Amino acid sequence: MTQEPESAKSPRLPPRWFIRMFWKGHRAAYRIFRGRVGLWRPGKKSWGTMQLTTTGRRSGQPRSVILGYLEDGPDLVTLAMNGWGAAEPAWWLNLQAEPDVVVVVPDGRRLVRGRAAVGEERERLWARWQEVDKNLDGYATRRPGETAVVILEPRDAPAA
Repeated sequence: MTQEPESAKSPRLPPRWFIRMFWKGHRAAYRIFRGRVGLWRPGKKSWGTMQLTTTGRRSGQPRSVILGYLEDGPDLVTLAMNGWGAAEPAWWLNLQAEPDVVVVVPDGRRLVRGRAAVGEERERLWARWQEVDKNLDGYATRRPGETAVVILEPRDAPAA
């Protein structure tokens, strides 16, 4: 019996129900404590958390999620990975339909425009995520397609 090389194996994840419950609990704590807990800045070797609010592509209603992020100059960078499940996350589908969104990070609210990184930019940002998550490539093998690296760029406030 041959054994698969360690590098080809996907790292173990908690059950899907646990991942979903964790993030729902995180969102609930953020709401209950009115934003005083639940968000943190990224460190040199760790990601931070932010609240992203999109406009529902079908409902037209605001939809908020808590996501991990890294900073790249003035930009925020996240992964459209849906807890490493196969489906694309709803927030990413909403953002593609309406790229102007709002994020809340520990130092305040920002108006941003989202887009997918491509080419060398994607490779560079994926490598940044690999620095903070050594299992990134293994987790990504759980998804049927390439995981989008999403850049949230600052935008000017709309004219009043």
